[in-house]
Amino acid sequence: MSRAALLVLADGRFPAGGHAHSGGAEAAVKAGRISGAASLADFCRGRLHTAGSVAAALAAAAALGIDPVALDHAADARTPSPALRVAARKLGRQLMRAARATWPSAELDALAREFPKGAHQPVVLGLAARAAGLGPVDAAYCAAYESVSGPATATVRLLSLDPFDATGVLARLAPEADRVVDRAVEAARRVVDEGVDALPAGSAPLLEIGAEIHAGWPVRLFAS
Repeated sequence: MSRAALLVLADGRFPAGGHAHSGGAEAAVKAGRISGAASLADFCRGRLHTAGSVAAALAAAAALGIDPVALDHAADARTPSPALRVAARKLGRQLMRAARATWPSAELDALAREFPKGAHQPVVLGLAARAAGLGPVDAAYCAAYESVSGPATATVRLLSLDPFDATGVLARLAPEADRVVDRAVEAARRVVDEGVDALPAGSAPLLEIGAEIHAGWPVRLFAS
């Protein structure tokens, strides 16, 4: 295993399309739920423990070699919003292109054939980590970090928030991210014996509602 591969996969400059998505931050800013560093921290904490926890467990399970088709169905069941399902598959398709070019893999090729319009991004992320020689913990960390770094980066653009403040939010969430990853990997390992129902299904209704509202905007800075 090359731990340096984790740096490549988690790098915001990896061409996986995440820069075009705000993780719900754009809708939250418009609704007044994010107005500065303190409210950004609240938003990211909530996202980490719900959508982030689910994504981390899915990615860890895929990295363990759990059937990615079953994991994709589990991701669908945990994403009530059609707009978020569309966004997750678009991100998955873009990540798939980048991952196959970087770490060629028969498993990635098979998933791309199964889902030509894109599998859910955390599932692709887990398989990409597996192709890169990384393990479930690494995949879970990537997913958990992406769940909060996307909104933090987007808020710098949306509110002209000081980048130092946004980065400080991420740093202070690190201990909670560690705990989310630990639980996600534990759940992923249970999938081997218990099936995908062992995965977390944290609910974030405001993210779902915000995504549906955001999808109907005639003008928006971010895709989701």
